[in-house]
Amino acid sequence: MTLPWHLYVMAFLYIMAGINHFRKPRLYLKIIPPYFSNPEMLNRISGFAEIILGICLCIPLLSEYAAWGIMALLVFIFPANLYMYQNENAALGLSKWLRLVRLPLQAVLIVWAYVYT
Repeated sequence: MTLPWHLYVMAFLYIMAGINHFRKPRLYLKIIPPYFSNPEMLNRISGFAEIILGICLCIPLLSEYAAWGIMALLVFIFPANLYMYQNENAALGLSKWLRLVRLPLQAVLIVWAYVYT
């Protein structure tokens, strides 16, 4: 079974995003809402998940499961995006309107992953 090229684009993006969790953890730690305990662990878990799911997208036997995993991950990390929108200290220098655009972008990413299920 040959996988479409755009699935590899998605895989690459998630692998790079996952690696970035370890390269620049402060960026991600700033957007984790304070009501979650142990933000360092959550950052590592989400980084590992992105890397593993990205790799699994490239394996035909696992790609459908990985797409479901990515959809779940996007739902689980939505509170961070919402917190980033609401809190100027978590804004990472982005304007309010750009942070607002990020919120529905999650739905677009979920639909993109759903295409591979």
